[in-house]
Amino acid sequence: MRLHRFLARFLRDRSAASAAEFALVLPPFLLFLLGTFDVGRFIWFVNENEKAAQIGARWAVATNFICDGVENWSFAVQQSPPILQGDTVPQSVFPGVAFAGGSATACTCAPGGTCSFPLTADTAAFSTLVGRMQEIQPRLSADDVSVDYAWSGLGYSGDPNGPDVAPIVTVRIDNLDFRPLFLAGLISLGIPGAQYSLTMEDGDGTYAN
Repeated sequence: MRLHRFLARFLRDRSAASAAEFALVLPPFLLFLLGTFDVGRFIWFVNENEKAAQIGARWAVATNFICDGVENWSFAVQQSPPILQGDTVPQSVFPGVAFAGGSATACTCAPGGTCSFPLTADTAAFSTLVGRMQEIQPRLSADDVSVDYAWSGLGYSGDPNGPDVAPIVTVRIDNLDFRPLFLAGLISLGIPGAQYSLTMEDGDGTYAN
């Protein structure tokens, strides 16, 4: 009988209803709150990537060629057969080159193309470029950055004042991950890469605004 009365009182007791309701509401509220933070963090992260790529491209076109075999190659003298001085270097002779970053020590010729000039790379110039980009996006490393030099039709063979080609320079950022707070940072999500292209300017120097 006492047990029956106890159970009846227990079932009628509403003194802890607020605590129970709070316990039910708290987890989804926290997930919503952290998810809101994550949306803002994600947008900020993507914006940092885009701005770092822009700064990287600006730096790359105004400072030393990373693929310095192009910079020091005269298509009027060293090319075989030579290209007449003053003529545009055709795409068949300069198909484009790229530096993959990370542990790479040399540039690579564009797929399907043939590069007669050296594919040497100025790794110090690349490290300086990455350092400048890290001022905008501190999470990236050299493994996340690559630089492409594509044919643009600008420049001319035998230019005495600079490189014979003025390629389109593209700086890319790839492979960065984003760790959401609402998943306790246990899972990383891929984010869109970023790239920015500019036409090569002087391609000489170690500093740019």
